[in-house]
Amino acid sequence: MQNEFQLKKDICEIGRRIYQNGFVAANDGNISIRIGENEILATPTGVSKGFMTPDMIVKTDMDGNVISGKLKPSSELKMHIDVYKQRDDVKSVVHAHPPTATGYAVAGIPLNDMIMPEVIISLGTVPIAKYGTPSTMEIPENVRKYLDCYDGVLLENHGALTVGTDVTNAYFKMETIELTAKINLTARQLGGIKEISPENVDRLYEIRDKLGVQGKHPATCKVDLSQTENDSNDSGEISEAELGELVSEITKKVISELE
Repeated sequence: MQNEFQLKKDICEIGRRIYQNGFVAANDGNISIRIGENEILATPTGVSKGFMTPDMIVKTDMDGNVISGKLKPSSELKMHIDVYKQRDDVKSVVHAHPPTATGYAVAGIPLNDMIMPEVIISLGTVPIAKYGTPSTMEIPENVRKYLDCYDGVLLENHGALTVGTDVTNAYFKMETIELTAKINLTARQLGGIKEISPENVDRLYEIRDKLGVQGKHPATCKVDLSQTENDSNDSGEISEAELGELVSEITKKVISELE
């Protein structure tokens, strides 16, 4: 494993990336890396992720107690700790508010359309976990049910959460979710989504197996998407009027990025 100072630098680098890419604003977002059985490096509260330095990173135990560091850890550290307790394979967690993907989370639309081979292989689909009050155990409890099958989850009215084998791996999944949301939205604006056929989706799953891609994936646990799309939206469907309103609102915010 890399030394602790290098891991702190890695967290700062990913913090700069999520800030520069517009995935967070002001002091939003949080990042962590698990080191050993009972220690976590985490971003501090009240600090912009784009301007962190290694000395700002906090070390805590798996109960959230500070071991070292001058600042307080993120108030949402509970969410990270719960992920680590559920998934031994996860070594890093990233939480951000990528605007297009968060628009889908606000609208209650999971990213379940099979439209991009790379996304199908890496993440499969991205469900929405029911809303919870930040800094409480509500969000961890709502996310927990998806961790056996997913490495990326939208958080209703809140943003997105990704996990990985290291901090860069977790961050790349956040990038993938946001790009998928942008492409999905663009396709809807252009008249509709044309999904990859089930037969070709199965072939992509076979490629995933051959590549030995690590992490959880809905294809490996054969989840029923109709039961996991969104706790607050039983059908996962929206009307044409709702879709029109969604496109109108999101377009105002992200059209410059889509050009």
